[in-house]
Amino acid sequence: MLKGVLATIGLVFALAGPSTVTGAPLDGFVIGHVPRDVGSSVSDFAYEPDEGIACASRVWERSTGSGGHAVDLTVVVLRGAGLTSLGELRSVMARHHERAPDSWSATRVGAQPGLRADGHVFWLVEPGVGVSVTIYAERFGSGELMAVAEGVRPR
Repeated sequence: MLKGVLATIGLVFALAGPSTVTGAPLDGFVIGHVPRDVGSSVSDFAYEPDEGIACASRVWERSTGSGGHAVDLTVVVLRGAGLTSLGELRSVMARHHERAPDSWSATRVGAQPGLRADGHVFWLVEPGVGVSVTIYAERFGSGELMAVAEGVRPR
C-alpha cells in the first residue's frame, strides 16, 4: 500500500511539479518551525491515499552527495469525513505506513492527544482534519520532531 502512495506522490510530482514556497501555508496550516539544517529542496504534493481522504504534504529533501536524495522532513495535512477520531486516523496511518496500529504510543501535541513512534507523530486537529509529521530521526532527534509538530497550527 505504501508503494502505491509513493507512486501516486511521484505521479502528482511529475504532473504538477513541485512548489518551493516554504513559508506558504499548507492546506490552511502554518508550519512554524523547521529544523535549521533541513534539506533545501522543498516540494508540495496533493494526493488521495484512500477514497475520501485528501492529503496535502510538504517534503524537505537534501542531496546525499552520491547522486541521491534523502527526505529530512514531511508534514501532511489529511482531510476526510471518515477522520472522526484519533483511532480512525491511526487506522489510516497504520495502513499507509504498513505498521501495526498499536505500534504508536500516546503523546500530546500542544493540547491535542496524538500518537508517536520512530520519528513520526500525528494527531487529530478536529473531526475531519489530521496532521502527520515525519522526520529523519537519526539526523534530527525526537526534540525536533515535537518542535515541528507543535509549530504546525491553523492559519
